[in-house]
Amino acid sequence: MTADPVSAVFAALADPTRRAILARLATGDATVNELAAPFPISLQAVSKHLAVLERAGLIVRTREAQWRRCRLDPAPLRTLAEWVDQHRRLWDDRYDTLDDYLRDLEETRHEQSP
Repeated sequence: MTADPVSAVFAALADPTRRAILARLATGDATVNELAAPFPISLQAVSKHLAVLERAGLIVRTREAQWRRCRLDPAPLRTLAEWVDQHRRLWDDRYDTLDDYLRDLEETRHEQSP
């Protein structure tokens, strides 16, 4: 993983092919060939996508005899979810404060109108 795991995960998730690979791995481990099968791209291109996912810590690749298997590592997704949740709470609080402010303005406006 990089020094900034959240950025690495966001960058890895930015590509729809990588998201599809992760969705497939969520159902269980798979070989590189199994992961490549549904995509109209070369095996080399799929390997490059896997390298990005591996650098972000989202997958782990193992070698069993001649097979290279991949499995999902959900830990970086949990870290990302925690980051998103912190920011969601912050913005929820700010929107609640804005809501209260606008409600007070509206009440003041009604009180001042003839």
